[in-house]
Amino acid sequence: MELTVGEQHLPAILDLPVGPARGALAVLHGSHAGARSYFLYEHLARLLPPAGVAVLRHDRRPRIDGRDVPLSAQSDDAAAALDVLRRRVGDVPVGLWGFSQGAWAAALTASRHPVDFLVLVGCSGVSPARQMRYGTAEQLRRHGYGDADLAELDRLRGVAETCLRGGLPRAVAQAELDAAVGRPWFPLAFLPRKVPEPGTWADMDFDPEPVFAALSCPVLLCYGETDAWTPIEESLAVWHRAARAAELTVARLAGCDHAPTLHEADDLTAISPQYEEALLHWLEGRLSRPVRDVAGSGSGPGGSASDARPSGGR
Repeated sequence: MELTVGEQHLPAILDLPVGPARGALAVLHGSHAGARSYFLYEHLARLLPPAGVAVLRHDRRPRIDGRDVPLSAQSDDAAAALDVLRRRVGDVPVGLWGFSQGAWAAALTASRHPVDFLVLVGCSGVSPARQMRYGTAEQLRRHGYGDADLAELDRLRGVAETCLRGGLPRAVAQAELDAAVGRPWFPLAFLPRKVPEPGTWADMDFDPEPVFAALSCPVLLCYGETDAWTPIEESLAVWHRAARAAELTVARLAGCDHAPTLHEADDLTAISPQYEEALLHWLEGRLSRPVRDVAGSGSGPGGSASDARPSGGR
């Protein structure tokens, strides 16, 4: 099947329970895990339908000229996915599951459209720019680099960010970048060799706090205890400060880093049993509750359930 949003036609797979669905969720992607076949999404398609939960996973829309897909566009796609699910499963709880960047997109969607629950894995409570500063600094620390290198990294990322905001000429930023390319830690800085045009990173200053404040649905937050990319304590402080109308549940996953896998492995066999148990237990509590009346809620921007056309997928 396809998920159609405006001119976008995104290949999708809907995995249904054998019997009537008790709930359903749509999957939203990490920034570098855009294929519907990614192992974390495949895991949901194996784990949840036997528990009565339908899973819709689609390919993330492609980047254009190397630019990341804006969160607003990812939210449009998620809204269309919700409409498809509601048409297919009926009056049961329907929610979103998001990993890393997809957690921001899921929360943004839930702030704009009716959603019965959210499952967010590795969700940062700070902006993408601040998260990247945190994450790249953590990469240097874990590889044994000291304070001087960390200070230089922070300054370099600040130069790149200022240029992207339009506050510094590209030539000046490029000269700084060229001078740092030879540093042994540069591959851990996650900076391009060529400074992009200002405005290329549209969501760099996206502030998730107002989005969290707009949520009122139950939210399961899953964090690996050694997450190198998410400032967990700062993120949780933002969640608890902002999301006062939401019901928050936090699962800290032992032995996991940014993904809910053991030993930082990237395959199905490494999925944390604690993550599986937490997810199933939490969903069971959400599925047993009365369901909000979503009839007449309308379609998300640019897409509706009628846009999903069968094309041989499940």
